[in-house]
Amino acid sequence: MKYTSTSLTKLALRKFRKNFWGVFSLSFLILCVLTAIFAYALAPDDSKNANQMHLSIHSKQPGFKVQMLTIPSVVEQENGFSSFFLGKKNVATEIPINSFDILSEGIAISEYTSDGTAGLQKEYPLSVFSKVTSSEDIPKQYISEKKFLLGTDKYGRDLLSRMLIGIRISLAIGFVAVFISLVIGITLGAIAGYFGGKVDAAIMWLINVTWSIPTLLLVIAITLALGKGFWQVFIAVGLTMWVEVARVVRGQVMSVKQMQYVTAARALGYTDFRIIIKHILPNALAPVIIISAANFAGAILIESGLSFLGIGAQPPMPSWGGIIKDHYSYIILGKPYLAVIPGLAIMSLVTAFMLIGNALRDALDVKT
Repeated sequence: MKYTSTSLTKLALRKFRKNFWGVFSLSFLILCVLTAIFAYALAPDDSKNANQMHLSIHSKQPGFKVQMLTIPSVVEQENGFSSFFLGKKNVATEIPINSFDILSEGIAISEYTSDGTAGLQKEYPLSVFSKVTSSEDIPKQYISEKKFLLGTDKYGRDLLSRMLIGIRISLAIGFVAVFISLVIGITLGAIAGYFGGKVDAAIMWLINVTWSIPTLLLVIAITLALGKGFWQVFIAVGLTMWVEVARVVRGQVMSVKQMQYVTAARALGYTDFRIIIKHILPNALAPVIIISAANFAGAILIESGLSFLGIGAQPPMPSWGGIIKDHYSYIILGKPYLAVIPGLAIMSLVTAFMLIGNALRDALDVKT
């Protein structure tokens, strides 16, 4: 006779695996996390924040190609580990060119112009190129054709690189904001639900006051109080998302604390802290897991909105909301892809978290 596990965790995992969209969304999320971790290794522009500008090739369409002259950096080498995960602070200078001529002691180039006219003429001596000993070798080593798969933004930066590195902001804001909201929400909700009375009334008053303030307005107020910046946004978003968690945990704790095993724990002399941590919360967190997935998606949308308003991640740090802010006017200027591409990325990531939340809801539903 085949043994069938009755573990609630295993049953939930089995039901989750049967949900195609849940598994697909989780796989997509794992791919996004790996992309965020190795963003600089995957990005064509591995400079810090993918901020290498080529103003002569700004706002080019996806698939744009151009000849690029690379002028090597003369500064000392950076730490390899830091460069791999945080980008290179000192990178070679890239110059888009139309044409070049080999000189006896160097190279002469004509800088790129989009209208086909003769660009600015410049000469570079052989001494600039450290890896070659003759002028004839310069084109082989330092001139190549560069392709921009998603085109360039209005500053001539590689849009694909900015998108790859920008995913770090969206995922980081989700993780940090949800963590902060869970710590505050579970703590206050558990205390209110377990002790009741005046403690419950005071916490519910705080919850209701916070709930009555529009989320975006509260985030903007906290952001302005803490100052503009990367971590300030994380804290601000997290401090506004704990209310729903606290309400759900309070209701769950009020229900669970009436169970016989909680009464038995009190009779055995266990402390309130142990009863809450060991006996009540483990049996009350299933709805919180589902809310966390929705809050993750909400945090990404809030951060994108803040970056669009200019009080989120600050330039030159790439953010999907910031990219939309820089290029939304291009929608009516014949280059909508500059705003549509980050918009689709935000939509895809948010949809993935919502589908994971739906799958978790179905898997954790004991009635099915």
